[in-house]
Amino acid sequence: MPIPMLQGGAIVVRVVLLGTAAGGGFPQWNCACALCAAARDGKLPPRTQDCVAVTGNARDWWLLNASPDVRTQLAATSALWPGPGPRDTPVRGVLLTDAEPHHVAGLTALRGATGLKVYAPRPVLAALTPARTVLDRYAPWEWADSLAEDGFVLAGGLVVTAHAVGERPPEYVPPARRPDDRWAVAYRVEDLATGGAFVYAPRLAAWTAALDDLLETADCAVLDGTFFEADEAGTAQLPVTGPDGSLTALARHPGVRRIYTHLGNTNPLLDPGSTARAQVNGAGVEVLMDGAEFVV
Repeated sequence: MPIPMLQGGAIVVRVVLLGTAAGGGFPQWNCACALCAAARDGKLPPRTQDCVAVTGNARDWWLLNASPDVRTQLAATSALWPGPGPRDTPVRGVLLTDAEPHHVAGLTALRGATGLKVYAPRPVLAALTPARTVLDRYAPWEWADSLAEDGFVLAGGLVVTAHAVGERPPEYVPPARRPDDRWAVAYRVEDLATGGAFVYAPRLAAWTAALDDLLETADCAVLDGTFFEADEAGTAQLPVTGPDGSLTALARHPGVRRIYTHLGNTNPLLDPGSTARAQVNGAGVEVLMDGAEFVV
């Protein structure tokens, strides 16, 4: 695909949705629900687990989360292929939104790559201490707190700020280490050259006024669409529909391009012909496939 540019030759920030499913992917290996069965029968397209790639200059790429499917996702995206040297890679590092296994397990597939930098909030960095010890034995990486004051600048001309959005830790975290409101973050990524900005928040417990403020500063939002209804899986995670759902909140931001990702395997949004998809599309919110690329 040609590299998008502005008039005058400035490169526009590019975003690739490498994976768009929640943990377990779609179809989920141990699920026989109607949607997963339809995917196995070839009636619905499969999806890999949530992961995003972004660049501000088409040379330096950053991953937002590292899914267990990251090797397949990188292989399917030519802009992320290695070269020109035998071990050169355009991937510069990873920004983790949380410590959930399906967002961090892909780090092991990246082991041995020199010079990578991983950003995450402090509780996540602490939870990953055993994995960090293992990975650093292959090639030392730099690990940084993503909630550092005033944000941070990435190679390629991107400035990032992290915003705490959840206090629910992964199940493997010991009870004594659980209390913390920084277990999940949203990222705001802005291109310094163009001013274009997008928000990435694949894991939300509830919609807050802070999220409204964040979307007011963005051109695009890639957000948690795990569950369509509040009782879909008996979880406290933010659903799409309902009076307190994300679709109601997103209606307050009609000028922002809005995209759902992290789709759970029981979510009817996985079916392009469903009434659920028609409802969301009718509200001006998109559901894109793995590999979808856009500019901000």
